[in-house]
Amino acid sequence: MQHIDNYDFTGKRAIVRVDFNVPLNAQLEVTDDTRIRAAIPTLKKVLSSGGSMIIMSHLGRPKATEDKYSLKHIIPTVEKHLGVQLLFAPDCMGPQAAELSKNLQAGQVLLLENLRYYAEEEGKPRGLPEGASDEEKKVAKALIKEKQKEFTARLASYADCYINDAFGTAHRAHASTALIAKYFANDKMFGYLMEGEINALEQALQNPKRPFVAILGGAKISTKIAVVENLLDKVDQMIVGGAMVFTFIKAKGGAIGASLCEEDQLELARTIMAKAQEKGILLSLFTDVVAADAFAPDANVQICPATEIPNGWLGMDAGPKTLEAWEKILMNAKTVLWNGPAGVFEMPAFAKGTHKIAELLAQATAQNDCFTLVGGGDSVAAVTQMGFANKVSYVSTGGGAMLEYLEGIELPGIKAVKE
Repeated sequence: MQHIDNYDFTGKRAIVRVDFNVPLNAQLEVTDDTRIRAAIPTLKKVLSSGGSMIIMSHLGRPKATEDKYSLKHIIPTVEKHLGVQLLFAPDCMGPQAAELSKNLQAGQVLLLENLRYYAEEEGKPRGLPEGASDEEKKVAKALIKEKQKEFTARLASYADCYINDAFGTAHRAHASTALIAKYFANDKMFGYLMEGEINALEQALQNPKRPFVAILGGAKISTKIAVVENLLDKVDQMIVGGAMVFTFIKAKGGAIGASLCEEDQLELARTIMAKAQEKGILLSLFTDVVAADAFAPDANVQICPATEIPNGWLGMDAGPKTLEAWEKILMNAKTVLWNGPAGVFEMPAFAKGTHKIAELLAQATAQNDCFTLVGGGDSVAAVTQMGFANKVSYVSTGGGAMLEYLEGIELPGIKAVKE
């Protein structure tokens, strides 16, 4: 494995996997360019060091060649931030892609069309008839795996070196994120974004300043079991928010009204609470909630104890006493990892808890030299909307990848470059 700062790109063609899976509006214009801006330092490094570049990415989940998923729509935004005109290959496997990449001159940039127009990128068969037999599925799977090898080899043939700068897809063992790396035994490396993500997560998980606090939100405990269990070995305190908190509260015997609860996970919640107690970890749940009589932005609202939510009412956000308790915890922390909102963040009436966490993390970073790492769609949206993205230590670009990293899983996209 090479390091991007020490690699000599002079006269070399670098193929760079980025995560340009960005949202587009009805006019097919980019509405949030965060991911594009995040990759620019890596792309500029290659060009300023005398190299040329092939950029590859996916966009959306196309099942075939659909215009709304074409990467041609992002060209104006990439050109604006990179300051270079892009060449475009309308088919990542076509003769044009091979020809354009072969003739790239130093300083030139080629963008390949959406990798996921091909089933080979993900390595999953498409178009199987409904009711296909197990044998048919097995044959289709073997066939796509064989074709995936050809697909990967073709991508690799375009370049002299490989850079993975797509943390958002690092947890996927796809052709462009993991398999391609083996074609560049001594010429593969991470981009600056990927390196930043790995360093931030390792700083939090391997060598945290203490007290280390994790804030976990989201709807379901079942999607975060492995994260919770892995973090219980690392943190000093854990704040549980989002709808998943009500599974814990009910497991302790609280009345949660009509709040979301995973009945089949109550025993697990009890086990987690017992483990936390055994390890001397403070598990902080809601003490009071903002409850509503309907899951609606204009519902009637009341503040009530988290263990006494009236029948028919739902817990929608952390209450004022809960936020006071969290403030004390967070303002005393030296490392904070935040993944998942405190409440129904998309409805303004129930966004206060999430906003408060964002505010407290910015404050802790500035005043207490606290290392604050934020990841996951809603948490990132909260710090961004409030203008705090530059006021926390690190904002992760990969929701799913970050969660798997927090589970202690070695991500295929990272492993392939390190090997």
